[in-house]
Amino acid sequence: MNAPQLTRVAYERLQEELAHLTGPANEAITAQIAAARALGDLSENGDYHAAREEKGKMQGRILQIQALLENAVVVSRDDHPDDVVTVGSLVDLQFDSDEETERYLIGSIEERHDDYDVVSPSSPLGKAMIGARAGDVVRYEAPAGPVEVTVAAVEAAEDRH
Repeated sequence: MNAPQLTRVAYERLQEELAHLTGPANEAITAQIAAARALGDLSENGDYHAAREEKGKMQGRILQIQALLENAVVVSRDDHPDDVVTVGSLVDLQFDSDEETERYLIGSIEERHDDYDVVSPSSPLGKAMIGARAGDVVRYEAPAGPVEVTVAAVEAAEDRH
């Protein structure tokens, strides 16, 4: 498996999330479990079961973040020309005969952002775009068949999170 590539911004956000989950959030859920346990019979105690379920979800996310951070490679757009698509790029794409462009961030799902969708660099579209420049036409295989897209613009996204 290839090491996940994260921008510095995403890496730091994940570190903060991990600190929150292992600190204040863990203390809060532990207190909720203790309070629910104090109510008595655990077999029919919905608050207790809900808190335990929440703690399990939290533990799963903690393990996920720890594994991601342990294996991640922090990438920087400084290592690449500004006009070349790489992890951390914002790319405007024009699909086939569509006149409108759509903006995507190239990176891990952990790069999530409210303003645009994320395309994994390991997806067919992501693989086709890596290394492309504005004006290039890239091709990739979609479930419905081959697709051509034009890379309309490329810019760094690190300072936009």
